[in-house]
Amino acid sequence: MKPILPGAMLGLLGGGQLGRMFTMAAHRMGYQVTVLDPDADSPAGRIAEQFICKEYTDQTALQQLGAQCAAITTEFENIPADVLSALASFGTVSPDAQSVAIAQNRIAEKCFLQTHDFSVAPFAAIEHIDCVDDVKHLFPGLLKVSQFGYDGKGQRHVNSKTELLDAFVEMNSVPCVLEKKLPLKSEISVILARGCDGLTAIFPVTENRHVNGILDISIAPARISTMLAKQACDAAEKLAHILQYQGVLCVEFFVLDDNRLVINEIAPRPHNSGHYTIDACITSQFEQQLRALCGLPLGNVVLHHPCVMVNLLGDLWQKGTPDWYYLFEQSFAKLHLYDKKVARPGRKMGHFTVLGASVDEALKNALLIQQHLESRNPVKSV
Repeated sequence: MKPILPGAMLGLLGGGQLGRMFTMAAHRMGYQVTVLDPDADSPAGRIAEQFICKEYTDQTALQQLGAQCAAITTEFENIPADVLSALASFGTVSPDAQSVAIAQNRIAEKCFLQTHDFSVAPFAAIEHIDCVDDVKHLFPGLLKVSQFGYDGKGQRHVNSKTELLDAFVEMNSVPCVLEKKLPLKSEISVILARGCDGLTAIFPVTENRHVNGILDISIAPARISTMLAKQACDAAEKLAHILQYQGVLCVEFFVLDDNRLVINEIAPRPHNSGHYTIDACITSQFEQQLRALCGLPLGNVVLHHPCVMVNLLGDLWQKGTPDWYYLFEQSFAKLHLYDKKVARPGRKMGHFTVLGASVDEALKNALLIQQHLESRNPVKSV
């Protein structure tokens, strides 16, 4: 692949916060960006050189995007795979249609991982009512819609066949996956970049905590053994090579009580748990996304400070503007707001990252800031 150098126009499908941070990285490196997103209030669209406010399947918009961009990437995995296939006729598209097709369908994803000998939780595809007859071994379980579920949406806890049937009907009887609940010690993620030359760069493993199905905080590096971190990195790298992946890939793992690793899901894009890389690594995940897309050498991913990233949800705004001055008083904290106009409960409005001499120091200070912001705005999402 001939490198695409600064000055080129890059295409971006999706204009949310991930797209905004990619666009900011592209601008810093001298590239231009065209964003395609159906939301007229797109955070990335507001700062891009060009914003095409159309559906992702709009043929005229896709023709325009493909014709004017040297390469095209995405900010989330729910872009129709056939759209990516069509755009590939114009030039480089990363991630590729095959990887996205696998990641955007939980049934396809679980079957792909199982076929290639990766550990996953015991599961069953629930595509119609008859599928619920022989799944007793999966209770207690979690029923998840196969497509378009995120941040805990499209999921139900089920403990019996009756609860499973009720949940399946509540989800409009769309194809689902039933996963057996496993005894968890923690959740971690591995974010890596793989270039067109097959070389990879793996960021430090991140430890993640969720509240109500939404990522709350990420801790880097994860507080796990060196051996377990290596196992997770090796599995993620193996997966990227099997996919012949080009771009940034996140692999989420469950760490079980017996220290076994189980892949939860994969995301063919930068990930919320990797936002810390903007402030704490030599190269951020968004710069790596650009480097991989443009056929450039991958950047150094060394962590120069232990850190903790905390998500800021719309709940904080329900009783007024959060106390940003307090956060700015903490010289070790870095604030990132996404310029979203409406602060709905549960909506990701921004994040802050706290750096420290150690993980424990960063975590202590991050929790103090989080507690202060929430005490000023105590309404919580449920």
